[in-house]
Amino acid sequence: MKYLLDRTDEQILAELKANARISHAELSAKVNLSRNAVRVRIERLEREGFIKGYTIVTGHGGNGQHVTTALIFVYRHDRMRGGDVIQALRKIPEVVACDVMTGDFDLLVRVESTEADRIRQIWQLIAEMPSVRDTLTAFALSSVIRKSPV
Repeated sequence: MKYLLDRTDEQILAELKANARISHAELSAKVNLSRNAVRVRIERLEREGFIKGYTIVTGHGGNGQHVTTALIFVYRHDRMRGGDVIQALRKIPEVVACDVMTGDFDLLVRVESTEADRIRQIWQLIAEMPSVRDTLTAFALSSVIRKSPV
């Protein structure tokens, strides 16, 4: 039986989207439940797939470091047999997203690093993979809209 969200579940999700580090005590006060009831609901929301994970979004930190973002379009020799490229990309910590695309190119890879040279190293690693035919790289000049995944 599929679990249906009630109003309290939706409130919990909204609060967690706003602040994933909120304590159970603080969250319980906002949704008028006990801490234990909030913990049980969060565990159920995770188990049922409404919460798929927690993440950290970085940017200009207290140390003043700027994050450089590059989008690498990857053309593979064979779309159907190019899974080795995706497996290799999963192992690179700076690869924050990889989407399989329709159209001319196969993969759209988002790379974020505080060091531009590290992005060059990752591009070179991808370009040298045997299953990769070609790449095209674009650097983001600025990020004007950044939303949490739905």
